[in-house]
Amino acid sequence: MNGASAAPSLDAVDFDPIEHLNTIFSHPSTLNSINVTASALQAHQDDLSTSISALVAAQASSDDSSLQRMQSAKDELAQLFRKVESVRTRAFETEQTITSMTAEIKRLDGTKRNLTLSMTALKRLQMLTTAYEQLRGLAKSRQYRDCASLLQAVLQLMKHFNSYRSIDQIATLSRNVAELQRELLEQVCEDFEMAFAKGEVATKKGVLGEACFVMDALGENARARLVTWYVNTQLREYRQVFRGNDEAGSLDNIGRRYSWFRRMLKTYEDEHAGIFPLQWRVNEVLANAFCEGTRDDFKGILERSMRRADGAKIDVNLLLSCLQETMDFEHSLEKRFASEPRASIDTLSSIEDKPHTFDRSISEAFEPYLSLWVDSQDKQLASMIPKYRNQPLLPPDEEFSPQAVIPSSIELFHFYKTTLAQCAKLSTGERLLDLSKTLAKYLDEYAQQVLLHFLQVPGGPSLQNTILVLNTADYWHANSQQLEENLKKRIDSDFAPKVDLSPQSDAFMGVASAAVLALVHRVEVDCEASWREMRNTNWSKMESVGDQSSYVAELLKHVNAQAEQILPLVGKQQYARAFCDNLVEHLATTYIANIVQCRPVSEVGAEQMLLDKYVLTKGLTTLLSHSPTAASSSTTTQAGFVKRVNHSMGRLDPLLKTLQVRPSPPEGLVQAYLIHISDRSDTNFRKILELKGVRKQDQPSLVELFGVHRDGKTNGQLVAMSPLLTPLMNSGGIGSGGLGIGAASALGAASGVSNLQTRFDPASFGEKLFSAARDGVERMGTGSDRVGSPMSEDAKATVEGNLKSIGKFFRRDSKQDISLFRTPGSLIHRLGE
Repeated sequence: MNGASAAPSLDAVDFDPIEHLNTIFSHPSTLNSINVTASALQAHQDDLSTSISALVAAQASSDDSSLQRMQSAKDELAQLFRKVESVRTRAFETEQTITSMTAEIKRLDGTKRNLTLSMTALKRLQMLTTAYEQLRGLAKSRQYRDCASLLQAVLQLMKHFNSYRSIDQIATLSRNVAELQRELLEQVCEDFEMAFAKGEVATKKGVLGEACFVMDALGENARARLVTWYVNTQLREYRQVFRGNDEAGSLDNIGRRYSWFRRMLKTYEDEHAGIFPLQWRVNEVLANAFCEGTRDDFKGILERSMRRADGAKIDVNLLLSCLQETMDFEHSLEKRFASEPRASIDTLSSIEDKPHTFDRSISEAFEPYLSLWVDSQDKQLASMIPKYRNQPLLPPDEEFSPQAVIPSSIELFHFYKTTLAQCAKLSTGERLLDLSKTLAKYLDEYAQQVLLHFLQVPGGPSLQNTILVLNTADYWHANSQQLEENLKKRIDSDFAPKVDLSPQSDAFMGVASAAVLALVHRVEVDCEASWREMRNTNWSKMESVGDQSSYVAELLKHVNAQAEQILPLVGKQQYARAFCDNLVEHLATTYIANIVQCRPVSEVGAEQMLLDKYVLTKGLTTLLSHSPTAASSSTTTQAGFVKRVNHSMGRLDPLLKTLQVRPSPPEGLVQAYLIHISDRSDTNFRKILELKGVRKQDQPSLVELFGVHRDGKTNGQLVAMSPLLTPLMNSGGIGSGGLGIGAASALGAASGVSNLQTRFDPASFGEKLFSAARDGVERMGTGSDRVGSPMSEDAKATVEGNLKSIGKFFRRDSKQDISLFRTPGSLIHRLGE
């Protein structure tokens, strides 16, 4: 059959006969094989029919076999059910047989159990009745030792009959036992009262001691009644003497109270300790009662003293003396009675003092009046600040060390440490919080009235004094944080969130920043001659650019000489870096100020200034190497400083590159301004024109052209006011002095430069810097701000706020390689806020 091999399989699931026929007879020439194909299909059909018939027959035979097996399984299952039913029936019959056999045995067991319970109850009742009768006899004869053990047995037996009280005889017996308990209690108490009243304790000590066993057997209430009676008896005379007599009960005689109790405690140990069992701890109960009564007495005495008609207050020394004696007494009681020794509280490091039984049991009465003690500490600190202010930074016989701090700071810290330890013993509540506020107040005073005072002496502080102030500020910056941590650990948890010495820590950081700026000022003073040489150069007549100007070498010489003198004395790398950063910022700002004063500046002059700036920048990159700590600093730190120098000095590039462009053609100057300065300010553009010396009559056309080109720029390309030119003030044009540095500029605020006609006065820098700290952005040099003048409360508050703001502004993360301080201009802005 032609093409049959390519035809689809007849067994395929998706067999299509039409497609099959089209495949077989795909061409007219294949039609000749129709008969052959039909015969083959018929033969295949016959084969399939035969196969199907055989399979049907086989399946029919298989179905009969399956039915037979199912029927057989049903018969076997029915037989199994019959067997199970038979077994269950036999088991039920067996159970009935066994039950009938054991019924009599169960009845016998129940009878035996009931008989045993009855015999036990009768035996216990007999024992209870006998013991009760014996107990009555022993009680009458006061044989307390035997009475105590028998009483315990009676009470134990009575517990077994609690469920039988509905029986009249049992109820009567129960009432008799309760009455006997009451009689025993009253009898023992009477024996104690008679023995103590007649002074027969010594002779009856044995009987009284055995009577305590009876009270133990009677229970907690009976024992508490006897101990309370004993305590009241012992304290009766004490209360009469010290409460009924104003002189004996006064604070002056507080020692007599404690002596009285010590004698009382000795009497107990010598005469009465053998009576009471040790586990009763009668001596401790006696001490607690004494402390509670004494505390109430002191509360009344102190309250009456505060309400005296003559207005006289309690003497603080007397109060502290009484309090200290009281605390010593409490401590002695703790040592005697406490199971664990008391932790030390005499150092800042001892934090977790475990509470004990007698801790503040009496001294609690003094706590509301400890404000008087806090006030006395306030007065003592107030007297220390002027002394520290007037004494020299170093004693005459002590040599200067770069790591040294001012001795007064160590003395002040020791005073703080001692005062804190003492107050923590007196109170860990509100009074300790009051003390923390007092300590914070005088930390501010020390920062303002002592440290800043030494920085603003006439003529400026010496290098050694500046280093001492810097070290001391850093010392207190760290210790104030430690002080806060210790206060929070000692004070009660409710007051801990209110303890905050971070403002004082920030204030000392502000003092440290002022000390760094004072060091920068030393370099500034030494460089004044070099800047003067720059200002004396005629920058408008310069014809060509040569090597660096002569003032640059002198300037770098002075800067390096001062750095070599200052940096070895700066102990911490962060302050050395701060000094270098601030010095670079100051030199960049001063360079701008001197460019202004050198006007007019020609294009060649601007190019020469740009060359000088590059030389100066390269020389400043090695500034940090003069510090001994630089050798141990990382390469990243050095690279960060070089980047900082390039950034700071790079602020001059836009100004100098703009000044390099000729005013003709005017479009070139305007385009240079828009590219380098990139602001939209007509005022700033006029400043460039004045710096270049453009005549007044030629400026309007240039400004008009600037406006045209400026308006053609989109708003996103230009800023409103350039941060470089905005501080430069146009003070009246060419004829009246030209340009100057505004009061908002760092140089103007710190050195007093207000315009080109005002010469920089380095001698007044220190005083004016800290006058700015007092008075914000007021003009420098007013008489009320000079050294030694008294400060008003408002002025003190202003300085305090400014110093804290400076400290917060200058605080840094030690893990980051960034400057501790910002520019001097930023400092003055902060001082003036």
